[in-house]
Formats: sequence, C-alpha cells, structure tokens
Amino acid sequence: MTLREQIQEREKSVLSPLACRSAQSRGRAYPEEECAIRTPFQRDTDRIVYSKAFRRLKQKTQVFLQPEGDHYRTRMTHTLEVSRIARTMARALFLNEDLTEAIALGHDLGHTPFGHAGERLLNEVMPGGFAHYKQSLRVVERLEKGGAGLNLTWEVRNGIVCHTKGPSAATLEGQLVRLADHIAYINHDIEDALRGGVIYPMEIPLDVSNVLGFTHSARINTLVADAVQASQGQNEIRQSPEVGKAMRLLKDFMFASVYTNPIAKGEEGKAQDMLRRLFEYFCENPDGLPDDFQAIRAEEGVSRAVCDYIAGMTDPFAVETFKEIFIPKGWTVL
Repeated sequence: MTLREQIQEREKSVLSPLACRSAQSRGRAYPEEECAIRTPFQRDTDRIVYSKAFRRLKQKTQVFLQPEGDHYRTRMTHTLEVSRIARTMARALFLNEDLTEAIALGHDLGHTPFGHAGERLLNEVMPGGFAHYKQSLRVVERLEKGGAGLNLTWEVRNGIVCHTKGPSAATLEGQLVRLADHIAYINHDIEDALRGGVIYPMEIPLDVSNVLGFTHSARINTLVADAVQASQGQNEIRQSPEVGKAMRLLKDFMFASVYTNPIAKGEEGKAQDMLRRLFEYFCENPDGLPDDFQAIRAEEGVSRAVCDYIAGMTDPFAVETFKEIFIPKGWTVL
C-alpha cells in the first residue's frame, strides 16, 4: 500500500461516520493520477497555499483600510485564523481535518481589494453582480495557473462557494468552515476595533459578554466548545440556542458600531471611487489588460475580464495602478 492508501485506510476507522473520507471524494473536474503520499484533500491544500491568489491575501483589507500598525488583521491573517478554528472543531468532532483546512484556506481567494467596500462596488458595476464567494470558486476553477485553474476536488469547491450565503455545504466540514469564518471575523474585528479606539470594552452588550465571555479568547473558546457539543452526532453543524442568540446579538452590535462606523469606514468612499474609475477605464481600454485576461475578454466579454482583474488586485497595487493611469507624473527640465 502507498502512504496515501494507508492514510485513507486510517480515515475509515478514525473519522466519524458523518465525516467525508478522501477515498469517497466525488473527484476532480479533470481526472488525475493519485499522489502516492498525499490524499486528494491534502493536495488541494498545497495547491491553494502555493497559488498566487493566496499570496495576495496578505495585502488585502480585512475591515480597516490601510491601518497604521503591525497588528491589524489582513485577509491573510483572517484566513489563517479561520483555518485554525475550523481544524480545532474538526478534530474534536472527528471530521476530516484535511478537507476542512483546504476549504478554510481557499474560502476568501476571490475577495476584492479594500474588503467588502470593494465587493459592493464590483457588485454595483459588474453586469450580473459580484459576490466574493462566487469569485473564490472562479479563482480556483478558471483564473489560477494561467487560466487552467487548480482542479480541486468537488468537496473543496463546494465548501468554498457555500461558505457565506445560500445553501449549506454538502459536507459537515464545509458547514464547519462557514461557522468558523463567522467566529473568526466577529472576534478579530472586535479586537481590531478596540485597538483602533473605534469601540470600548464597556460598549459590548452585557447580555453577550455574560454568555460568551469578556475577552477575545474567552469568546472564541465558548463559541468553539458550544459548536462541538451541539454538533456531536448530528448531521449538521449547530449552535446551542443560547450561544447562537448571543452571537447574533454580537454581530448586530458590530454592524451598528464598527462596520458602519465613520471612523473605521470613512475612507471607503474614496476606495470605491478609485475602483469605479479603474473599472470604467479598463472597460474603455481593454487592450491595457494584462495578457492573462485577454483570453477571458475574448471568451466572456470585456466586463468579465475587467472584473476579474480588479478583484484580484491587492490594496497597494490598486492604488499604484490608479496613480499610474490618473495622477500626472512630475517632470524635470534638463
């Protein structure tokens, strides 16, 4: 037996009957020879981590646009925190950690520059709309590797596209990542907002803190432990009614106090104006798109190619591109 086959045999006896075993994967869109060492889900994790889209996450906004300081989250650190929370719950529930990790690491590959502000702008200007979770799927299916995509397994692709809205993922691992994403972003956004002076500890509703805890680590521990206990032996990932209600109240508080706060979000209008002008410029001048996007232009239209290009930009690259196109350059007289 190969090492991969030994791992897959061990999955049969170790994992929960409700877990997704790698040997039972629905496979890839394009069949490939199996790796002798890694399971299909392990290979998917490697493909995501080595992708260009994953590397760009380090310079994409989470919530705060270009914050001053080294400790604010980026889309990359958010992704890593989601992965750790999800794997902790997967291990406790004897689910497939490799599948969980692959979905978690790939779930935000399609996110725009400047966070949800960029997503809202592209949704406004792109015919047919735009959603980052759909774009994440498009990244792994169409955009990576020069248009060939990563050819991930069906289960990973399903978990990625179902991580935010719409129907639940087909696997418990995918459902678990969806909850882990919510747990991660709500709690690290609180920490960043506290650090930035956007909110203060006493403003967090007491009804929430009495249930979830009064510190960052206490809240995450409560939410993770509750999900594990509520989901044991169930065919869906759940929360207890009390903790689920507290989490919803906390989310409502964050939307009212942080996600729409002019201190935290005051620069978003400028970012959106910049992306809008870039979108209009490249729609009018599609020859200026990089070569990788010319095939998309020919096959799917100019707006689709422009949307893919802008969605893949990092924050600083979008700013530099804007400067290059719209800001007059200085000159000297010799």
